[in-house]
Amino acid sequence: MSESNANTQHSFGLPDACQIRLAQDDDLTAITDIYNQAVATGGSSADTTVQNIQQRSVWLHSHAPREQYPVIVVEEAGEKIAFASFSRFHPRPGYDADVELSYYVDASHRGRGLGSALVRWGLHTARELRYDKLITVIFADNRASMSLMKRFNFTQYGLLPQAAADSHGVHHDVAYWYQPLN
Repeated sequence: MSESNANTQHSFGLPDACQIRLAQDDDLTAITDIYNQAVATGGSSADTTVQNIQQRSVWLHSHAPREQYPVIVVEEAGEKIAFASFSRFHPRPGYDADVELSYYVDASHRGRGLGSALVRWGLHTARELRYDKLITVIFADNRASMSLMKRFNFTQYGLLPQAAADSHGVHHDVAYWYQPLN
């Protein structure tokens, strides 16, 4: 995925002042801050402690090759307000036709349609990259993300009871969703 393809061909329903672009190392502070909001709040990440920039740098650079596993940021007036990524669904090569979408929105910018735009970006980009399935793994009590999956016609294919704990020690059921792309 080229830098130009990340943001110029589609708005994905973003608010007018927003743009999507590929994440770079200088985005790590914002990515870390946004992610740590989710970790600290609980209910949307299985990380049990906040992450530092070095940990997020390892995470960012694990998305390789970046053309197959992009990480993007949403910017508004120079402020990074959300990010999303594709990750390998499973390390065994037989799963390479499937990709996992993750997305996080800054708490002060939620409720503006950014999550929907990131799911649209994920669906479009996964098709563009010729994946067979787009997969998400979500805490089943995360109403906003569960609602997004339903709205975009993903199919829930599994529910793993009490599978993951968050930073508050609360155990959550984990829902597995997918959408076929062909």
